Amino acid sequence: MLRGLYDWTIRLAGHRHATAALFAVSFAESSIFPIPPDAMLVPMILANPRKAWLFAGVCTVASVLGGLVGYGIGYFLYDTLGKPILQLYGQQEQIEHALAWYREWGAWIVAVKGFTPIPYKVVTITSGFAHLDIWAFVLASIVSRIPRFFLVAALLRRYGDPIRAFIEKRLYLVTTLFLLFLIGGFVVIEYLI
Repeated sequence: MLRGLYDWTIRLAGHRHATAALFAVSFAESSIFPIPPDAMLVPMILANPRKAWLFAGVCTVASVLGGLVGYGIGYFLYDTLGKPILQLYGQQEQIEHALAWYREWGAWIVAVKGFTPIPYKVVTITSGFAHLDIWAFVLASIVSRIPRFFLVAALLRRYGDPIRAFIEKRLYLVTTLFLLFLIGGFVVIEYLI
């Protein structure tokens, strides 16, 4: 099943609407969608390495714009929408602790956490709820999201064929490591917030 999903994703990465889908996934992931854009970004770059910078740029722009939606959810709709989303990620109980961190560190939290595997929607919603200055939020988001996506693009563009061969040969190992990395992000956020 995993092999079929991988092959399907690689085929989708070459579809004529793949860039628009990448934009939509990156945008939605910043506020409500649970799947990170890497699920599309990686196979799209592997399928077409010459467009690596374009794909990273699409992810960056969409992620920052989607982050504004997440910020708005935290700022205006925390009780009705923000709280349930944070509860889904097990973060709602930690909000008071997070607010103290935001009062002390502000945009630095966004800049650091936006680069990590911690779900970005947790950062955006909490930033809105904490009433972090919107311009500081946008700047910190840009500062964190550019290296987040362009580093992936640079590595895949440079080492694409060997990485693709490695992934295809050891698909289960790579998937397991990715899931452990993602779970590790949740563990880190649990102890930091």
